[in-house]
Amino acid sequence: MHALSYDPYYSYLAESLLNDHYDSFLKKHYNKIREAMNLSEDTFHSVIQLITKLNPKPGFGKIENYELNQITPDFILEEVDGGFRITLNDRSLPTVTLSKTYLDMFTENKAHRNSSEREKATYKFLREKFESARWFLACIEQRRDTMLKVMQSIAEYQQEFFRKGLIKPLRYKDVAGDINMDISTISRVVNGKFVQSRQGIHELKYFFSEGIMTDDGEEVSNKEIKEQIKNLIEAEDKSAPLSDDRLADILKQEGIQIARRTVTKYREAMKVPVARFRKEA
Repeated sequence: MHALSYDPYYSYLAESLLNDHYDSFLKKHYNKIREAMNLSEDTFHSVIQLITKLNPKPGFGKIENYELNQITPDFILEEVDGGFRITLNDRSLPTVTLSKTYLDMFTENKAHRNSSEREKATYKFLREKFESARWFLACIEQRRDTMLKVMQSIAEYQQEFFRKGLIKPLRYKDVAGDINMDISTISRVVNGKFVQSRQGIHELKYFFSEGIMTDDGEEVSNKEIKEQIKNLIEAEDKSAPLSDDRLADILKQEGIQIARRTVTKYREAMKVPVARFRKEA
């Protein structure tokens, strides 16, 4: 059925159906639509299959299928002697240093800085540029140091993930408090940065999630809850798919106190259609 998305005939029928019978489609009055469009059951079923595979919010968010792109990790994390060794992978970046030519000019002018007005002005100019260059190099070194501190803190909190693949709830403020930095700094550092470990390559933002408290007093990552919702939907009876209310009830029976609107938010984040669109005859 995947090839249907490239068939112009079925695409034309799908567009016509949505343009002319949208209200009936929302109410799932399929027999009425099929009769109005004079389609066979097989053709109509194929058109419905095509529509249900579409993304209802095509402009929402961004594509997160990083496997489609080549990624150069910013960090390499290795397990060594029971601990973690973290390396900042900046070997592909050019080395920034002060030009020896300008250093020699600065040293030479420093010795003659009081000889003439021209040499005074030259020395002042070179000194300002020299101080600016040193400040720039210090900023680069500070950024490298900040990145390593953030990654080390994440590795400490998420030891179970890097060893066993079990992720824990983690917030920006937890790392910020651990390394005594602002939350905004943590947010900037993790954005668009990747780490390579035995578990694969992950964006640093992947390790942050809010937790939900269980009846046993344990905090469960929302990533684990999303995975449970996904598993429940995959195992559901497709003739009677689980509503968000029902999913919330099942999770509550397992000790996870979660609201229906939260289930809806997680389901939509995973791009899973609502129950009525998952129903199959």
